[in-house]
Parts: sequence; structure tokens; C-alpha cells
Amino acid sequence: MMHLLTSPEAWAALLTLTALEIVLGIDNIIFLSVLVARLPAHQANRARQIGLALALIFRLILLSLLFWLTGLTAPVFSLGGFDFSWRDIILIGGGLFLIAKATHEIHAAVEPPDAAEDRASGRNAFLLVIAQIIVIDLVFSLDSIITAIGMAQEIEIMIAAVVIACAVMYVSSGPVARFVAEHPTTKMLALAFLVLIGVALVADGLKFHIPRGYIYFAIAFSAAVEFFNVLARRNQRKTGNKT
Repeated sequence: MMHLLTSPEAWAALLTLTALEIVLGIDNIIFLSVLVARLPAHQANRARQIGLALALIFRLILLSLLFWLTGLTAPVFSLGGFDFSWRDIILIGGGLFLIAKATHEIHAAVEPPDAAEDRASGRNAFLLVIAQIIVIDLVFSLDSIITAIGMAQEIEIMIAAVVIACAVMYVSSGPVARFVAEHPTTKMLALAFLVLIGVALVADGLKFHIPRGYIYFAIAFSAAVEFFNVLARRNQRKTGNKT
């Protein structure tokens, strides 16, 4: 352990891997923010905390199963000249789940549900949100840890990077969730991001890699434009109140 603390290479690997884990955690934060936005305030905060705790727990469990994880990248069947592993299958399933969930949320925002659906969702909403968080946390955690394995050799560096990234996710998720809940257009933008991320996961599973840099640049650019739109609307309201 001491040689890692005094090794410049180890610190460089930690910083690089931490930055990558934080970027990969953006998907998790967006998904959590959209899900908890439909819950009452006290349940939303609790669901968000449970989701982030599960993200950390799943990542640490997967790190302890490195040998099993390396086996997930081994081909299990071939189709159309391509070899597919369990990792590919999980990414395809998770991507399709994201696309379906985001599409359902967009439809619910555009076409309000009937009263019976509202009552049912009121009774079971919290447990349903937790179940969906568990599913998507597993998918994102698997993607995150397999990436970490490819970038670092020491388990201590991987654990440190994952813990730091989850801490950053915890600090930033609250403001992001509140912002999404307070601005309906931002929520629609977040749902569009989820569709984009789901397509990227399915593409990865089908051996067609879309560089994540392109996706995150599109997200950052769209978020910046939406941020200025929010500021513009706020200034217009202030001007209207003065007049």
C-alpha cells in the first residue's frame, strides 16, 4: 500500500480513473433525477439516497468479483458473424430498458395518465422507483467497473476511484434532481439524454462503439443552452413583475 502512496504513476492512474468514473456517473445521476421527480419530496430524497448507496455497493461488490467479471467478456454465442458475451447481453438489455423507460416518461408528460393509473402509481410508486434504480444501477455499475479494470491494475486504486466518484455523485445529485423537478423543459431534455444513452449502450452491446465523448459533449452543450433558457425566462418574469 505504501508504494502506491509514493508512486506518481499510481496517483496519475487514480486521477484519470476518478475523472472517468465521474463522467460515467453522469448517466446514473440523470436517471435518478428523472425517476425521483415523480415522487413526493420526502420520498424523492430517500429514493435518491438509496439509489446512490446501491450504486456504491454494487460497484464495490463487482470489484470484489474481478475474476467473474473478466469471464463476462468471454463469448457465449455467435450471431451474424459477431461474438456476444454476457456483458454485451446486459448492455443491450439495459439500453433497451433505458429507451423504454425514457419513452414511457415522455409519453406520460405529453399525455397525462388517467385517474386510475395515478392512484396505482401513488400506492406503488416508491417501490417501483427503487426496483428500476436497482436494475439500472447494476447495468451502469457493470459498465463502470469493466472500464476501471481496463485502466488500472491495482484493486486499491479502483476502489478509491469508485468511492470518490460516488461521493461526487452524492453531492451533485441533490441540486441536479431539484433543478430537473423545478424545470419541466429540463426534465424533457434529461429524458432525451436517457434515450441517447440507451442507444449508446445497445450499440456497444452490438459491437458498434459510439465514442462517449460525442455523447457527453452533446449533453453538455444542450444543458448549457437549457441553462441560459432558464436564466432568460427568470429575467423575463422579473421584468414582467416590475412592470
